[in-house]
Amino acid sequence: MLKKAVFKEDEVSTAIVIGSGFGGLASAIRLSCRGYKVIVIEKLDAPGGRAYVHHRDGYTFDAGPTIITAPFLLSELWELCGKKMSDDVDLRPMDPFYRIRFDDGTHFDYTGDPDRMRAEVAKFAPEDLPGYKRFLAEAEKCYKLGFQELSSTPFDTIKDLIRAIPSMVKMRAWESLYKLVARHLKNDKIRQVMSFHPLLIGGNPFSVTAVYALINSLERRHGVHSAMGGTGSLIKGLAGLLAGRGVQIRLNSEVKRIEVEDGKAQGVTLANGEFIPADIVVSNADAAWTYQKLIAPEHRKVWTDAKVNKSKYSMSLFVWYFGTDNQYPDVPHHMILLGKRYKELLTDIFKKHKLADDFSLYLHRPTATDPSLAPAGGDAFYVLAPVPNLESGTDWAKEAEPYRQAIAKYLDESVLPGFEKHLKTSFLMTPQDFQDRLLSVKGAAFGFEPLLLQSAWFRPHNRSEDIQGLYMVGAGTHPGAGIPGVLSSAKALMSVVAEPKKVLA
Repeated sequence: MLKKAVFKEDEVSTAIVIGSGFGGLASAIRLSCRGYKVIVIEKLDAPGGRAYVHHRDGYTFDAGPTIITAPFLLSELWELCGKKMSDDVDLRPMDPFYRIRFDDGTHFDYTGDPDRMRAEVAKFAPEDLPGYKRFLAEAEKCYKLGFQELSSTPFDTIKDLIRAIPSMVKMRAWESLYKLVARHLKNDKIRQVMSFHPLLIGGNPFSVTAVYALINSLERRHGVHSAMGGTGSLIKGLAGLLAGRGVQIRLNSEVKRIEVEDGKAQGVTLANGEFIPADIVVSNADAAWTYQKLIAPEHRKVWTDAKVNKSKYSMSLFVWYFGTDNQYPDVPHHMILLGKRYKELLTDIFKKHKLADDFSLYLHRPTATDPSLAPAGGDAFYVLAPVPNLESGTDWAKEAEPYRQAIAKYLDESVLPGFEKHLKTSFLMTPQDFQDRLLSVKGAAFGFEPLLLQSAWFRPHNRSEDIQGLYMVGAGTHPGAGIPGVLSSAKALMSVVAEPKKVLA
């Protein structure tokens, strides 16, 4: 029997937030402003989760999220605390948003400028300009219906799903994003440019719902930004807001179990055996991990082990972080390097769970915008390859170095000639790290794959279907991965979370 929490007569309800990623920090701020006493529990030695920051040999590396869209969702959090984000964070607009480089050396500069975008399309396929205009109209419709209407609306009951069906029909949600793009655009390169975005949130363009066309409109409306000092400066700013409200972030503290009695969350037990009581528990941890690893099976009727195991999971990531003592001004802040194969490579990654010999890459050079992230005269990079999750059976202890060498060879022969002789620091992150360090089932980098039947009501709900007083935020719940997604999950939380109340002894 658990020891019941005893509170002073004037003490308000307590909320524990598991994990200090963007979703966890945003939830903690919103709960604190709602009137809860909040405690954030973080396994790592610094806040951030997937947005952890590495400092190596004078270089600063953001571990994960580097593309900042929908900055208004961040500004809202500062405004809730009576502050201005611009006082703490310097966001810079990117131009171009991305450079998409094809394997033959040609490239498409993807921007928010309508005239320049039409010129880029015409450079490859002037005959696709009318289709491009039609695609933009489809993307705008998806933004209004999918993002503005549904992203921060919790899918708590079957009625919520039924209410959303007309909008889903208007967006042809049963159609894949690639199919939507291909209906309007004929040139293979332009199709790739307009369909790659779901890969940034763990989705296969050939499988995710066409609703994700909304990303195109989201970026055009609100831009793509970078934070000076790296994405970590946003995490630092959010943690500062919590500190200003007296909210504690307990670092180096891993939650081993969510304690449940009579179907209600009572608090959490840490790896060191300490029990922390709470009125509600909000998990920003991987949703599948939360249900399968933190809650005893007898308390789960919906998210059983069988359901968690048979769910489909996103791909994982291989990330190589490196710093050079030379600069590469021809490489923009964000660059996508597409390989020879597009659909076939994605089939290997998502469906066959096979580590292929070839790859497509995202090359991040933040020093293009903020030279302070590297020593004078140097550059900081990371290069990311989408790879299968651990269902592939890949032995990353054995395969990581050969894979890194293959990527280095490709970069040397394409956009970073001779860079290896300038390396000053280097380290890796593999799918095994996503499982072992970030506690993600199957090492999936984005949790459940964002398929239509694993989205909205079909995804783990923001208010747990199994446990009273347990709530979910982050990539694994509605609406999904990416900074806008996890921040929206924190907004959705506030529609279903219980109001704080005074708890008597």
